[in-house]
Amino acid sequence: MISTQEIYNRLENMGLRLPKVAAPAANYVPYVISAQHVHISGQLPFINGEQSHIGRLGDTISDEDGIAGAQNCALNILAQLDAAIAQDWSRVKRCVKLGGFVNSTPQFTAQPAIINGASNLIGDVLGDCGQHARFAVSACSLPFGVAVEIDALFEIA
Repeated sequence: MISTQEIYNRLENMGLRLPKVAAPAANYVPYVISAQHVHISGQLPFINGEQSHIGRLGDTISDEDGIAGAQNCALNILAQLDAAIAQDWSRVKRCVKLGGFVNSTPQFTAQPAIINGASNLIGDVLGDCGQHARFAVSACSLPFGVAVEIDALFEIA
């Protein structure tokens, strides 16, 4: 079990803070709690409403920028989870799954490496309970032209 202060300290030690939770961009909710799970809607790499990481991997954006975009998605996922659990991180049992979409050309094949930006951040912040199943696939375009979008599923007490 992880304490709330431990999560915030880990983020601070990494030079990070949870951003403001992003409002939905269309007709959906940012998360749904069902039984012992929190389903977090796809998160974009924008931080506190500021657009970032716009482009297509294999074309207009570098792998490094794509990885940074995935990290921003993970920060937004953690911010949504923080809101869903009312800042009580002792409720978090584990990250069950991340689903990663990468805006990329048909020739680009490093989608898993890009989504590692999110997987690594979730693992670094949550420790053992951050180990998760995952998919990383290509998309021919994503909302607002972003490079990545990631959703998540967490088990909670």
